[in-house]
Amino acid sequence: MSTFSPDVLSAIAKNEDLFVSPFREDGTTYCTPTQTWALIVGDTVYVRAANGQDSRWYQAAITQKAGRIRVNGQYYEAHFAAAGTTDEAAIDAAYEAKYPGSSAVPIMQGAAPKSASVRITPSE
Repeated sequence: MSTFSPDVLSAIAKNEDLFVSPFREDGTTYCTPTQTWALIVGDTVYVRAANGQDSRWYQAAITQKAGRIRVNGQYYEAHFAAAGTTDEAAIDAAYEAKYPGSSAVPIMQGAAPKSASVRITPSE
């Protein structure tokens, strides 16, 4: 599995928001950018859908498996995959570390968002 460059990982870590735009059903048109909270665990980028697996962007990301992300005004082609539960505890801890004191953190650590965790990797 490839990872983003250290510069991109640093930009994601430093910025509160990351916008995801999976492809639409046609496989070439990007969906409307959706604001997410991105986390870095090791050298892997994760996001969760606050509304769980019913989130339209999540469904598009998992179905289409590709699109792009935007952070700090820069676009990067990306692959999306269901994250599963492997890094679940580390993702929870990363939310607390990156967004301390936010009332949204417990929401993002809930069952529905956990079930909609997405691993983002760069397109080759």
